[in-house]
Amino acid sequence: MREIEAKEITQTVSRLFQEANFFLPADVLASLKKAKDTEESPVGREVLDRILENADIAAKEQMPLCQDCGVAVVLIELGQEVHVTGGDLYAAVNDGVRQAYDEGYLRKSMVRQPHSARVNTKDNTPAVIYTDVVPGDKLKITVMPKGGGAENMTRLAMLTPSRGQQGIIDFVVNSVDEAGSNPCPPVIVGVGIGGTAERTMMLAKRALLRKVGEPSPDVGVAELEKEILERVNNLGIGPMGYGGRVTALAVHVEVFPAHIASMPVAVNLQCHSARHKEAIL
Repeated sequence: MREIEAKEITQTVSRLFQEANFFLPADVLASLKKAKDTEESPVGREVLDRILENADIAAKEQMPLCQDCGVAVVLIELGQEVHVTGGDLYAAVNDGVRQAYDEGYLRKSMVRQPHSARVNTKDNTPAVIYTDVVPGDKLKITVMPKGGGAENMTRLAMLTPSRGQQGIIDFVVNSVDEAGSNPCPPVIVGVGIGGTAERTMMLAKRALLRKVGEPSPDVGVAELEKEILERVNNLGIGPMGYGGRVTALAVHVEVFPAHIASMPVAVNLQCHSARHKEAIL
């Protein structure tokens, strides 16, 4: 049994959230640069220039890429041979979030009792934490500051199997079309298919963590991603909704088996500030 101190988890979570808010991943930057080269709209190219300039300034000055520093989403892969010592795992994660949003001067956006008083928690906790127990003696932590504009455009459909693949394509494309400029395009479109309602929602969110534009290893799913991306980019929404050919940088689809009577489909959009960071302890 390998022991990991809770304080090490806190320090790691704090570092990851600050880095995620300051630095865009290399694959996201490369995809944005490629989009600028392929965008046909002059206004769209100008918007992409400003997005890249913003990313450069944020990295140099170590300041937030976006004023919306997001809900603190944390995905944990906990090795079954790991024992967390010196504190509670989830308390350690929340302490890390609290520390990051204070030390990094990150906007704190969480409110208690969202149905009524909506009083800010003032430290961006609690984090939204998902944990999977996996083989081994490592602890993998992935953080995703998820902005409200993109998250608000999340959609779920419990389609009947008779709708088939075309029904899935239509639902995803219509979801992006209805979202318009709200999720700050160019977006990454995370799609979950199968499982149950909550399972397919997680598939869609996890799909956003894949390297931008990396196709599914399943040939059929990769073809589905390609077709959806083509249709999305024919919508004409363009960068930040000003029109153009690049509405989405990528479509990532994750699939899970489903009940014979069900075909759940979820769409989770990520804005162009596709922030995430991971570490293995």
